[in-house]
Amino acid sequence: MKKLYIVPTPIGNLEDITLRALRILKEVDLILAEDTRQTIKLLKHFEIQKKVISYHKFNEHGTLQNIINQLESGLLIALVSDAGTPCISDPGFLLVRECLQNEISVECLPGATALIPALVNSGFPSDKFIFEGFLPQKKGRKKRMLELALEKRTIILYESPYRLVKALNELSEYFGETREACVSRELTKIYEENKIGTLKELAVYFNQKTVKGEIVIVVKAIQDKIISV
Repeated sequence: MKKLYIVPTPIGNLEDITLRALRILKEVDLILAEDTRQTIKLLKHFEIQKKVISYHKFNEHGTLQNIINQLESGLLIALVSDAGTPCISDPGFLLVRECLQNEISVECLPGATALIPALVNSGFPSDKFIFEGFLPQKKGRKKRMLELALEKRTIILYESPYRLVKALNELSEYFGETREACVSRELTKIYEENKIGTLKELAVYFNQKTVKGEIVIVVKAIQDKIISV
């Protein structure tokens, strides 16, 4: 049986891994990990002993064919990221596409991802939303922000703690200082924080403190103006 498993891992709290995920990690022959050190810690916690090799954005092109060859030979392989679901702002897309082109079965398990808890915690409309991931760092950044400023769905962004204040100030400039947003950090951990306010208020707030952990910014959709007749 030729199969690649996409296995979500906890984004913080280790209790968030599923029983099915643990079973698959025990059954596969090989685990591809974004950071082997992080994955080995997870495996040790659950007393799982498996061969783990690196698969990340810097080597995914170079290792792709070798992984396909191993899958073709009959090895069962699982792909995991440091935290959350692979392929969602993490490596995996190229491998999944190559597997499908080579008629290798791909099975993605449901599981942890940071964007959904952040969206729900914000209290903003969740029936329609757009997940943007990480904004471009340089080329096209301003253009994309100006486009998103007119978005009528709730917007979800990922950001580094080191660039959070800069991003909030930029969003405040292009979206308007009074646009409401929610910044979620350390989701599922002891110091989880979901801070709601205007973009300007959030920029001031986080500029006054040291921020750690992965960041999710949820921006409330632009509201249609009510025209009286």
